[in-house]
Amino acid sequence: MDTKKFLEICVDLVKKYTEEHLDKSDGNVEFDVFVVWNCKTLQNNKALLSTTLFDGMYYEVTYNGDKKEIYFDAYKKFENRCISI
Repeated sequence: MDTKKFLEICVDLVKKYTEEHLDKSDGNVEFDVFVVWNCKTLQNNKALLSTTLFDGMYYEVTYNGDKKEIYFDAYKKFENRCISI
């Protein structure tokens, strides 16, 4: 799968997932999905994505070219610490 097609699928997956998990009482919420990082190695792809919502979520989508499978992970950032060493 080429990178352009992969990223189109990623954005669509994140958009659908986010819409499914929005609070229904909020009505129609507009947001954008953007790619933070992506990489293609041999027949595999990986992308990190987020949305313009202030929900602290980010998403990792991986394409396994051998098995023709996509793995979707959704994460919420709980904390960001700077640790001096």
